[in-house]
Amino acid sequence: MNRQRAEEIAASPVMASVTFNNMKVYIQHVNENGETARIYDLSDPKNELDVSLDELNEVYQ
Repeated sequence: MNRQRAEEIAASPVMASVTFNNMKVYIQHVNENGETARIYDLSDPKNELDVSLDELNEVYQ
């Protein structure tokens, strides 16, 4: 996923369908380095991760 789209999703009040390793995730924010984002698995919100934007995929419905 590109940085601009990840930032748009993180800022939007509408929940986008995003996956990381086939898990549905929520993007909390894009980190200052612009290459990673803070996410969490929707089924386990306490388990936060910093992942590369390249590993995030938007699923279009």
